Amino acid sequence: MAAVYIFIFIFGLALGSFVNVLIYRVPEGKSIIAPPSACPSCGKRLSPLDLIPVVSWLLLMGKCRYCKARISPRYLFVELLTGAAVIGLFLKFGTSFAFLAFTYLIVILIAIFFIDADHRIIPDELVIAGLAGGVIVMAYNILFPGQMIYGGGKWWLPLAGILSGSGLLLLVAIIGMLVYRTDDAMGMGDVKLFAPIGMFLGWQLTLEALFLSIILAGIASLLLIILRKKNKKDTIPFGPFIVIGAYLCIILGWDIIKWYTGLL
Repeated sequence: MAAVYIFIFIFGLALGSFVNVLIYRVPEGKSIIAPPSACPSCGKRLSPLDLIPVVSWLLLMGKCRYCKARISPRYLFVELLTGAAVIGLFLKFGTSFAFLAFTYLIVILIAIFFIDADHRIIPDELVIAGLAGGVIVMAYNILFPGQMIYGGGKWWLPLAGILSGSGLLLLVAIIGMLVYRTDDAMGMGDVKLFAPIGMFLGWQLTLEALFLSIILAGIASLLLIILRKKNKKDTIPFGPFIVIGAYLCIILGWDIIKWYTGLL
């Protein structure tokens, strides 16, 4: 069994390498297929030995093989983070369609996490890719209703998920524009991001993800103010907190709902 976990982790690391490609190429409008990976400092095309997830970075001690320029440790971190996230999904779902579906989603979400943190944007290309995966999930749940990955047994749950997440955020954005007379009260990228999340999670887990993301963002904002890194008028990207909230709900969502229901 240990060999299976090792294989899944290596699979996750490989996906993390692809996530790095998304993070650095998508915001610049570059193809994620061509040209092949190259050192950003000297432009030298990287060999397969330079692209082994985690191992290459460690063996090269975080430097380019050719020009010795420093390679950001973020490459290593993203690969390890993706590997850990995929292992978490495997522990939850095992070898199932749900594992494949949520792995697809989390690859997109991790890329969005870092892109939004860096550039304050949520690329439409990644949202569309998420929606395309959501359509496949919806089709699967229609064909195999007894194996619904988000529970409830209703084919329309993905559509309800879109309305519960994106619909509520859109309402908040409209209210914010009316109250503060600005279109910066809520980013439309955050509204769009909840569309694919809603298709994968259904309305109940989507609402839970929205609630968790708001709580996490509030805690982070408060800490930044206390540490004097931000003031009350500053804003922080909301996308990373949506990603964290969505992942927590994928792994723990129904358990949290059952726990909360038991308290009522």
